[in-house]
Amino acid sequence: MTPDAPTAPPRIEPATLKDIPTIIQLAEATWEPTYRFIISGEQLEYMYRVIYSPAALKRQMSEQQHSFLLAYVDGAPAGFASFSPLPAEEESGQGYKLHKIYVLPTRQGQGLGVHLIEAVENAARAAGGSFLDLNVNRYNPAISFYERRGFVRQREVDVPIGPYFMNDYIMRKAL
Repeated sequence: MTPDAPTAPPRIEPATLKDIPTIIQLAEATWEPTYRFIISGEQLEYMYRVIYSPAALKRQMSEQQHSFLLAYVDGAPAGFASFSPLPAEEESGQGYKLHKIYVLPTRQGQGLGVHLIEAVENAARAAGGSFLDLNVNRYNPAISFYERRGFVRQREVDVPIGPYFMNDYIMRKAL
């Protein structure tokens, strides 16, 4: 058994607007531990407010075509992911973007992230996607997780978020 493989697969279900409180609960438990050593406390708090307010999540789901998946372990929510189609790239085919993937700190290392990524890949593939992109902070230790899953660094970008910047890699995996 690898460190990325759990003993029993989680239940993964599409999220709806009624699941926004659950997504917020998971985000509250995962956001700060994920970023506290990467970005300043002020930036962390600002970005959280912008991305995870109920209105922002509703907008992502209703207007921006973000699909959310919730992962349950033993009946309890343990992680989530979101993704959406990208504008078509003629030379590369139809792509999708993984916007978010978070697993409760108490559930990390049990393969839940692998199951969430595979669920996103399967959904994107079924919708005609030929690749999956993601942004990851250049200082985030999760880079090695994505590389083990077949993602390759494409380029560096500095993404403005309010008065701050996220210093990211864009990574891609062919589907």
